[in-house]
Amino acid sequence: MDSQAIKSLIDKSSLVFKENFEHNLKLANELKERLLNVIDHANKQAIEKHKERGKLLARQRIDILIDEGTPFLELSALAACNQWENQFPSAGVVAGIGLVEGVQCMILANDATVKGGTYIKETIKKHVRAQEIALQNNLPCIYLVDSGGVFLPEQANVFPDRFDFGRVFYNQSKLSAKGIPQISVVMGSCTAGGAYVPAMSDQTIIVKNQGTIFIGGPPLVKAATGEEVTAEELGGAYVHTAISGVADYLAENDLDALKICRNLIQQANQKKAPKILDYSEPKYAISELYGLIPAENKKTVHPYEIIARITDGSLFHEFKQNYATNLVTGFAAIGGFQIGIIANNGFLNAEAARKGTHFIELCDQRGIPLLFLQNITGFIVGKSHEHQGIARDGAKMIHAVANTGVPKITLVIGGSFGAGNYAMSGRAYDPEFLFLWPNAKTAVMGGEQAASVLQTIKNDTNEKEHPLVQQFYNESSAYFSTSRLWDDGIIDPMDTRKILALALSIVTNKKIDKGTFGVYRM
Repeated sequence: MDSQAIKSLIDKSSLVFKENFEHNLKLANELKERLLNVIDHANKQAIEKHKERGKLLARQRIDILIDEGTPFLELSALAACNQWENQFPSAGVVAGIGLVEGVQCMILANDATVKGGTYIKETIKKHVRAQEIALQNNLPCIYLVDSGGVFLPEQANVFPDRFDFGRVFYNQSKLSAKGIPQISVVMGSCTAGGAYVPAMSDQTIIVKNQGTIFIGGPPLVKAATGEEVTAEELGGAYVHTAISGVADYLAENDLDALKICRNLIQQANQKKAPKILDYSEPKYAISELYGLIPAENKKTVHPYEIIARITDGSLFHEFKQNYATNLVTGFAAIGGFQIGIIANNGFLNAEAARKGTHFIELCDQRGIPLLFLQNITGFIVGKSHEHQGIARDGAKMIHAVANTGVPKITLVIGGSFGAGNYAMSGRAYDPEFLFLWPNAKTAVMGGEQAASVLQTIKNDTNEKEHPLVQQFYNESSAYFSTSRLWDDGIIDPMDTRKILALALSIVTNKKIDKGTFGVYRM
């Protein structure tokens, strides 16, 4: 059977559609406003001081570095939001993927206007996550370094543990061993542990009278040895290009450094990004997603309506259409890239788990990436389902998600609750990318359910007034999640198709280990 174009059944003139549209447009505008606030953040004095030194801002540097007119997929732009009294916008580092000389590169740019580019725990988590994506997808790494190292008041929370600051350099070693190029452009301070970022890169560029690299800065040198030395004398551009050899290229200014960096990528003999031009747009406007996403979390929309607005030609070749209809599975293409889609249409039961497992096996054997559209309250509960072995069947799907060798991309379009989060490739299952819509909720269960469970145990009846309700409401929001880097960013539904196509083009850089396990019926 050929792929069929999905026929939308939505009445765009209905009151519900219009109410949904207004609600979700408001959420999208709130997202835009929050993003603008972190880009043009409140520390105007630091920004002006930065510019007076002749330095470009972090995002300006990226705009100049990437190929003109090409998109930059920024990741976790709202990291650390609503934490630290919002003094660390974007956690002080800009991370994302862009084209440089036609090559997809992971770019990390310290923002020196945010506490001198120093690292808090969210900064480290973001930096490490970017390196993990680079490792997964064979992306060259470009570090635009302008950082004072660890934020010293937080040293106990950022220095010693497994995924703390040292993991940055561990990952640099792993990237190097895998043959993935790494280029550092030292455009400002590069102090203490941060000095190892350029020292461990394949090639390093340093800007004259601006870039410095040293294990201990002048104040530490004086305290330790009594020696008085300027930053330039200790570890400036001349020192490291003419005396120590720590840096390889001397740049006149930011623009010159970025030009040299582009030349180095051009010489790195890397695979160019794929170009697929032969595909059709969906039959339905993607803006209609605003009218489809329910304003009330407890209401749902059929996944067909979402799929029809993001796939090429609105085409979808469904697998097991009439079986376990609370899970929709099938094949499609987005931006010319083939993909297998797994979408929730209600809770997961035993049949849905078996269907999902079977479909994952098919995609695994054929080397087809998977897209999980999460809107899941969890696995179904109840006496009959426990007797039928729902835990066993759910475990099969979790095994398949964990062990498949194909890339996984997860988009939370509604709720993401309980073990359903796991079975639908939540963060713990290492999807190559995980994005949220602004309406998304992530928690072990809903606040009302959590309160009810505890009140039942305590034999109380005032669950509506239980403090857990408000706690769960706050902690399940998309902004709470993205602030803590439980995802790779909140995206406007309008950008869904574009971002999914970008993500798919990125995951094609890796060799797909298809056929991790066979296809078998359960």
